[in-house]
Formats: sequence, structure tokens, C-alpha cells
Amino acid sequence: MFATDLMTYFVDLLRMKEQSEPILVLKANGDKVPFEQDKILNALKYAGAGKEESYQILRQIESKLYNGIPTSKIYKLAYSLLKKKKSHRTAGRYRLKKAIFDLGPSGYAFELFVSRLFESWGHQVKTDQLIKGKCILHEVDVLATQPDLITFVECKFRSDYRGKTDVKVPLYIHSRFRDIEAKWRKEPEYQNMEMKGFIVTNARFTKDAIDYAECAGLGLISWDYPASSSLKYYVDRSGMHPITSLHSLTKAHTTILLKEGIILCRELVKREDALQKLGLKEKQIDKIIAEARLLISD
Repeated sequence: MFATDLMTYFVDLLRMKEQSEPILVLKANGDKVPFEQDKILNALKYAGAGKEESYQILRQIESKLYNGIPTSKIYKLAYSLLKKKKSHRTAGRYRLKKAIFDLGPSGYAFELFVSRLFESWGHQVKTDQLIKGKCILHEVDVLATQPDLITFVECKFRSDYRGKTDVKVPLYIHSRFRDIEAKWRKEPEYQNMEMKGFIVTNARFTKDAIDYAECAGLGLISWDYPASSSLKYYVDRSGMHPITSLHSLTKAHTTILLKEGIILCRELVKREDALQKLGLKEKQIDKIIAEARLLISD
């Protein structure tokens, strides 16, 4: 069956390539670019879809393409098809980027999410800290400590896909970090400790922002940077999926749980009591917990 489906797909692919004009898709930034099958296949593969399943979904997507179709519509179609195939684990992983954006709009839930990341790396964390620098008082989103390292983390949440964090942000954050460091270096308990500033965003950085940070020794994490430890790379491999990944949770219930400080699916599976407080029936709770367990499983 797979060989037949694959052969049919490549026949269809050849027909598309023979067309004089490629299908153009509309990106979030307004650019129109040719539709690329590999991007869909790679995204599905990354989400855990099998080869046969990926090609079947791609063929269905291609049958609905038209010039100027928004990439967001293609994304929603792929996610819908994954759900129809009962691939809830794959669908949850496929919508990871949107799930992280859904931690808004205030950005506080994103700060808690980032604090969980640093905890998973072996740090002790505190959030919303007021720290006196040499010159002024600073608000630090996440203070992460290890026996020989102190990390000051600034979280930059953006609510739109098109937004980028430009060079002004690392310039500003670096100056704040240096002001704190100048004071803390005079304290005996901190003199032999390494100190580092970090910026974490759910969107992307501009090239100038990355270049400056690399030159200044400032750590950066974004949706796709750095390649080996970006949000999209790390979250799935560590099981750090936010509860906004869950299809079985309504937006209203998700908002309440986030306010309760329940950020991750791995936390939710241990907090059935929080779901009971929402007034959910036992069958609904079982469904939510089952989806959460499936999403974070290896």
C-alpha cells in the first residue's frame, strides 16, 4: 500500500513541476514565495508523523492549494488532517510554535515556561526579581543559579509571528547585565562565580541582534536559534510541552490553569485536582490527561 501511495505521489509531483507557474504562498510578513513540499514533509517528520502518513497529508494539502494561500491556512490544514487521523501526539507536536505563542498575551506565562526550561538544565530559579545594580534597580524576569554560575534572564514575548527582536534589545539588556555585574562583583560571595546575561524570545532575532550578542558574550534563545538548543529543538526532545499544546483543553480552561502556574503537560498529569476544580467531568479529565501523557511520552 505504501509503495503504491508513494508512486502515486511522485507522479502527482512530476505533474506539478511541469506546470509553467509554481503555486505561490503568502507568508506572515507579506512575502509571496513558491510552495515547497519539503518544508511540509520536514515539519511533519519533526512532529513524529510517519513517512506514509506525511505523504498522504501532503497530497491532501496540495489538492487544496491556490495562488496566494496563506501559510497559516496550510498550517491549520495540516494540523486538522493530523487530528482526523487520530494522531493527537503528532498534532500536538506539530502545533508547538503556536502553543508557545498561546502562552500570551501578558508574557507572564512565558516567563514561567522559561523558568521551567532553566530548571530542567539544573538551575535553581526565581522569577520577577528586583536586583540592585551599581547605578539603578533592575527587574529581572528569571534569576537562574548553579553552584558556580549566575544567569540573569530577560524574557521577550511576542504575540505575532512576524515580530523579530532587533539589536536594540541585546544592547539594552547587556548594559543592564553589566550594571548588575559591576555591583555583584564587589560582593565576596560572588567574586569567583561566572555571571551571564541571557535573552529568551518565542519569536526570532535579527541578524544584527545575533551578531552583537555573540560578540558581547550574551546568551540568546529563540524559536529557531541556536540550532542545537533552540526552543523548537529542545522542547520536544525534553518533553517540555506547554499545556497550550493540548487539543482537549478549551482556551478558557487553559487560561485558568496558566494563572494557577500549571505551565507544562508534565505538570498537568500530576494535577488532576486542578482539572476537577474546573468542573470537568471524569471522562473529560481522563481525555485531557491521556492526551498530555501521550504528548510527553518518548
